[in-house]
Amino acid sequence: MEYWLPVIWFGVIGFGVLMYVLLDGFVLGLGILAPFAEDEDQLDHMMNTAAPIWDGNETWLVLGGAGLLAAFPKAYALVLSALYLPVLLMLIALVFRGVAFEFRFKARRAKKAWGAAFALGSLLCAFAQGVILGAIMEGMPMQEGKYVGGIFDWFSPFSMLTGAAVVFGYALLGSTWLILKTDGRMQLVARTLARPLVLVVAVFIGLVSAWLPFLDSRIMARWFEGGNFYWLFPVPLLVLANAWALWRSVMRERRDGHPFVYALGFFVLGFIGLVAGIWPNIVPGLTIWDAASPPSSQGFVLVGLVVLLPAILGYTYWSYRVFSGKIAADAGYH
Repeated sequence: MEYWLPVIWFGVIGFGVLMYVLLDGFVLGLGILAPFAEDEDQLDHMMNTAAPIWDGNETWLVLGGAGLLAAFPKAYALVLSALYLPVLLMLIALVFRGVAFEFRFKARRAKKAWGAAFALGSLLCAFAQGVILGAIMEGMPMQEGKYVGGIFDWFSPFSMLTGAAVVFGYALLGSTWLILKTDGRMQLVARTLARPLVLVVAVFIGLVSAWLPFLDSRIMARWFEGGNFYWLFPVPLLVLANAWALWRSVMRERRDGHPFVYALGFFVLGFIGLVAGIWPNIVPGLTIWDAASPPSSQGFVLVGLVVLLPAILGYTYWSYRVFSGKIAADAGYH
């Protein structure tokens, strides 16, 4: 159990983070695309596509953070010590985004201001998440498992690149979500935005993928030493195939659900590539077994997870099923 419990928790935390990125990513993308709405009514339409389900998506972020604290406290302390400012920015932006989301529907005179707040909160949150990802992948200076760097060591060209990549990636998710959930003029605007975003996101994936092996010799070794390259090589091939399928789906106005599925595929494949590059480390230089809490603690929390995780999955499935289908321009949930 000392071997398998950290593996199980690594999978649980990874699943929670991935679910958050997939589900809340398109809502943040709607905020990033808010300035491109032609008028306030069109922005209402954009926001109404996510109004019934957006707040439940953050449950997955809480699951990932709480799981990291319970199962890997050393990694939790290291990440928060090194990334205090971007994590704080992300949380403030999430609160700001949520308040703006609700207040805008109630406002009369300040509706445009709350729309701008919704866009700004979404943009900053997405950028902060990308910076956090880039800083973790780049590695943090530590000694005996403790962070020994400065408060701004997360600021680097690579973390800025990943920050921008996540912004454009979420924007792509948001545009393909609108293709799925709307029709008419709103869907035409969404397709117009999605086409250049496919190309931009593909370029960012290429840049990050090419840079990543040179960040740390261990990541380079993970990909290119021994026979690892042969079983990891299908990942970039699948990314290329997914990019081509996504491009064709946004160019052809046939099945509205395909662009969103392929956009989600970008993030799933990217996540697989990142995990494959750092395994078995939870952060560069710290393995999951070195960072793990005692087996008794992991086992105790796992009992609660067995009850909680099916409930979260069931609620998520139910809410998305109830509010499936196209959202009309005059529909409202507030």
